[in-house]
Amino acid sequence: MENAKKITIQIPETLLKNAQEQTGMGITETVRRGLKLLASVKAYNELRYLRGKVKFSKSYKQLKEDRV
Repeated sequence: MENAKKITIQIPETLLKNAQEQTGMGITETVRRGLKLLASVKAYNELRYLRGKVKFSKSYKQLKEDRV
């Protein structure tokens, strides 16, 4: 793991409980997953912007056949 920073945060108990139920993990890993998900939003938005603008030399069907 890269350098970590120890922080203290205040989170509503119900929010934390609901998030932990979704991850099935402890507080640290639940918060870590939430932060990673939030950080990935930028990448998803950039990919969504490119939708339909990128031209491939093969069709979707040809790409799918290559996987078999």
